[in-house]
Amino acid sequence: MIRIGIVGCGRILAAHLRGYRLLREAGVDDFRITALCARRLDDARKYVCRGQGPPQRAPVSNLPGDPLAVGDEYLSDFQRDVEVELFSDYRRMIAAGPIDAVNDFTTHGLHHQVAESALTEGKDFLTQKPLAVSVAAGRRMCELAESRDRVLAVFENFRYTPATRQLKWLFDSGLGGRLQMILLGYFALWWAPDRIVAQTPWRHRVIDGGGISLDLGVHFFDQFRYVGGEIETVAAQTAILEPRRFTRDATKGRVVEAIDCDADDTFFAQARTLQGVEIQMGASWAGHGKPTLVGDGTVFYGTRARVSGTEIAMDDGTSTELATLYEPQAGPRQTSRDFPLGLRDSFALSQNAWLEGIRRREPPETDGREGLSDLAAAMALLESAHAGRRVDVGEVLDGTLREFQRPIDERYGLLDA
Repeated sequence: MIRIGIVGCGRILAAHLRGYRLLREAGVDDFRITALCARRLDDARKYVCRGQGPPQRAPVSNLPGDPLAVGDEYLSDFQRDVEVELFSDYRRMIAAGPIDAVNDFTTHGLHHQVAESALTEGKDFLTQKPLAVSVAAGRRMCELAESRDRVLAVFENFRYTPATRQLKWLFDSGLGGRLQMILLGYFALWWAPDRIVAQTPWRHRVIDGGGISLDLGVHFFDQFRYVGGEIETVAAQTAILEPRRFTRDATKGRVVEAIDCDADDTFFAQARTLQGVEIQMGASWAGHGKPTLVGDGTVFYGTRARVSGTEIAMDDGTSTELATLYEPQAGPRQTSRDFPLGLRDSFALSQNAWLEGIRRREPPETDGREGLSDLAAAMALLESAHAGRRVDVGEVLDGTLREFQRPIDERYGLLDA
């Protein structure tokens, strides 16, 4: 039995509990969540038992598919055979709690600190994206996990979505031809024009790992790397279009909270993979009026087809849905690899990959090194904007270029890492 201790009980926990519930419903019965840790014990009590404890905070999003729109999930919905222990100090939970593994949902700046405690105590570890607050912090996590023979994974749900799995199959199989370019543009879609992202002010502070380039960049680059290969170079500009952000009363629009921001809320970038795929991308948490979306979602151009959102347009003029092409043609072996246990929920699939890695004592698909590569590509956006030049992701990955990150590494004692 794999006993899991969770650190951090914010709103996103509901979506993760749903993933664990779906795993149990699919027949995975060799894990239990045996401990929860939150700075305020009442935050942990919100998720233990339906009908007991304080009420959960309402979701902060109503966008379809957004995990922050998920609520009303409880441990008691899928496990009633364990007594969940509650902690207010993650170090105490890791040292004394009834756990074998740790699932971390803390702020970006805490990931490497929680990981160090867990890995040193011999616990396997799954952290939210991004892997860490800086590349140096992420590298230290990977090295520690490898030296202790622990399974380190980063929760990266983008690559486990059906559309991403199907995209990779489309280009790997040759049906879409050779991938040539990717276009991404999401403007004013989330938290615009000047809302505090997810009601979490730390996401707007550089020292805490805030900013859209890091927060969403790792998602985008993980998908691009998975479908199109390793990112070689990045040229980028970033901006803070809304230097002051607000939370407003839902009914009367009165300002409840206001903060000053020093982390980017907008970026524009061009990237290139080692395989020669050209990527044009931009995203913003700012923008007044209404959202702007490039295509029906990220657009992938191959030498035989274009995929926009989930629609494939072929050179012969025909078009169809990606899933419609995948389901009959991919075959059972491919489908079982992409969607083990018949799961389609990206959270459950990511969790299952980590648990399978623990069972087999081997790195899962999205292991620490994968997370480190995603982190380096996202940090390359920020390093490029800071340096005013195109940068090689390799020089960010190995620490040769870290000027943007230097104050962060100094703050966390990572300058020697």
